[in-house]
Amino acid sequence: MTNSQQIEMALFDAAIGLSDAATREEFLDRACHDDPVLRERLRALLAAHAASGGFFDIDPLEVVGGGSDSEGGMAPDPAASEREEKPSPSLDRAGIHIGRYKLMERIGEGGCGIVYLAEQQEPVRRQVALKIIRLGMNTERVIARFEMERQALAVMSHPNIAQVLDAGTTGTGLPYFVMELVQGVRITDYCDSHSLGLAARLELFIQVCLAIQHAHQKGILHRDIKPSNIIVTTHGDVAIPKVIDFGIAKAIEGVVGEETGEVVTPEQFIGTPAYMSPEQALEGGGDVDTRSDIYGLGALLYELIASRPPFDTDELLKLGVDGMRQILFQRVPQRPSEMLRSLGSEKLAEIAAMRRCEPARLIATARDDLDWIAMKALEKDRQRRYATANGLAVDVQRYLHGEPVSARPRSRRYWFRKLIRRNRATFLGITAVTAALVVGLGTSTWLFYREREVRQQKERLLAEAEKNEMLTRAVYLVRAEKYEEANAVLEQITIPPARPSFDAVAAFRAVGDWLAGQKRWLEAADRYGMVVHLDSLDIWSAGTLDYQAYGVLLVKAGDIPAYERFRKDALSRYATEKNPDAMTRILKTALLLPMDVQALDAIRPMGEEAAHWATIKAGVNWARIPVSLWQYRLGNYREAIARAADRYPDQRSAAAATLALIASMAFAHEGNHDQSLRLFEAGRAIVQTGFQGQWNSVANNEGAWYDWVFADILLREAEETLHSQSAAGRNTPTPSERPK
Repeated sequence: MTNSQQIEMALFDAAIGLSDAATREEFLDRACHDDPVLRERLRALLAAHAASGGFFDIDPLEVVGGGSDSEGGMAPDPAASEREEKPSPSLDRAGIHIGRYKLMERIGEGGCGIVYLAEQQEPVRRQVALKIIRLGMNTERVIARFEMERQALAVMSHPNIAQVLDAGTTGTGLPYFVMELVQGVRITDYCDSHSLGLAARLELFIQVCLAIQHAHQKGILHRDIKPSNIIVTTHGDVAIPKVIDFGIAKAIEGVVGEETGEVVTPEQFIGTPAYMSPEQALEGGGDVDTRSDIYGLGALLYELIASRPPFDTDELLKLGVDGMRQILFQRVPQRPSEMLRSLGSEKLAEIAAMRRCEPARLIATARDDLDWIAMKALEKDRQRRYATANGLAVDVQRYLHGEPVSARPRSRRYWFRKLIRRNRATFLGITAVTAALVVGLGTSTWLFYREREVRQQKERLLAEAEKNEMLTRAVYLVRAEKYEEANAVLEQITIPPARPSFDAVAAFRAVGDWLAGQKRWLEAADRYGMVVHLDSLDIWSAGTLDYQAYGVLLVKAGDIPAYERFRKDALSRYATEKNPDAMTRILKTALLLPMDVQALDAIRPMGEEAAHWATIKAGVNWARIPVSLWQYRLGNYREAIARAADRYPDQRSAAAATLALIASMAFAHEGNHDQSLRLFEAGRAIVQTGFQGQWNSVANNEGAWYDWVFADILLREAEETLHSQSAAGRNTPTPSERPK
């Protein structure tokens, strides 16, 4: 398919999605004003589409029918051909099911899929969102793109990404997937309706960046980051942004969709013009990579600041495809502060009021570091953009903390001004100390003691300022991937900074991950000890993941007394935790080594809550681990086996290995040595494979590094358990006696 044919198809898809003929005509006039031949061809295609009787607009429910088939899809309705044509089929009929999901109503649609509100019937009853391909869009190309969306979402697990719960096909072969129901509003509407200040908007934006970073680590590009794809929902009083619609996602390494051939090809023109990077609009597609999403994040940040995207959508559509490309490649957008200044006084006052700020103050705030950050993310040359979404998030966090941002050109005056603003108390203290010393020189002898006290205070203040600057240096070394040098800097910081910061946490965590990758367990544990001390700034997700890493590092390094203290503190801190993910992570970490009966009884409420959560998360390995391990520690071996069983035979993940080893130990205590030895060998093979070669901190489909270390620790315990149980029975060879 040629590039012009692909553009024609994209315009046709967009036109048939418009609500009425007048709107379509206006769209064609804007998009094809410089190509009358293309405009007439599209009109002819639309006329042919209309003459087909609306076949391509039929809801998938009109085809899948009303009864479930034996495979969990939908059987075709024999009476479908006799129905009257309906532009919008009713969903009020009882018994409309797809598998275990009852469809309630249509709640949205995209370019190739329709989204329904559905009710899951079992194993738990809950409302979900079910996306199914549209009839008339089930070409090989679109089905392959839909399959890509399914796979892309399935490998991601992040609190700020809408989670995939299930997937399958209907009885007629149309693919669908089920995801958590995200109820909320687009991020810009939420910020405006709640009159959030700039700082609060940026905090939400940081969470979006971290979600995109997670997707990139999984090898997934979003390719259509815009406000309508960021939905803000609330949990209590906490606002949680959720990234949705990875429908045009592309695997960075070409892994996702590799069996479907050429699916979303580089030649396709995919995305939303006002938020699209220049390389996405390039004829031929360009070499799109993660930095295209950085551009989209920059456009989102721009709109959060100025209430406008970098380029006007209507203007871009009027220019047509070629004109649009010319704008995206050649025109540099106004800085956010310039955009605000260009608005009329009435509109500027309205925007400033929604940010709880005076108009002049809003412009001044944007003109400082925010202009630099947004324009760096929106660079035409992607080499000059932020390298990662995490780097963009760190720069925004540094802005919020009054620290120098990497987007701004370095100058001594700028850095000194930031240093004074960031350490205002320090410099005021030094000034006061100097004044006190001057006064002290002319006073009586009793002021000598006061002078010494002031001098000591000065030394403490200077030491704290020096510590902050060392952290700043370590952050920049980490960004340059100079981990050994960064580690040497962080080694000098033995006392935590007085004021925790996002940068400090990021630096210690990155170096700790690198040291773990080098298998330098004790040093890695020291760095993560500092992370756990400082990460009160992070959301529960990052914090409990840090706890998991720190716990396994202490045990792997052999510092059992430190682990015992850490375990006690962690259980105390999270004793009343309501978030199931956080609670199960802490429980899993606390159960890594055996506990006494009194301690096990104290955590019984957490164990019971974890068991309930594992039932809801049926089929998810990591949700089974803390429950199975808790039952094993209690001595309920059959229950431990039941919780772990059938989850490991053909899987190669750290979670599968962990469950196999727990079941192996439980079978050993039950006296079933053959089954115990079989599962031990299976778990050991998976763990040994996971530790082969150079492994690092980046999470993948098989587990993060601390998941593999967790499994390796249980492997040693399982080996000792099999030895002790075999010594009592001697019915089967021990692992060391069995031929390799």
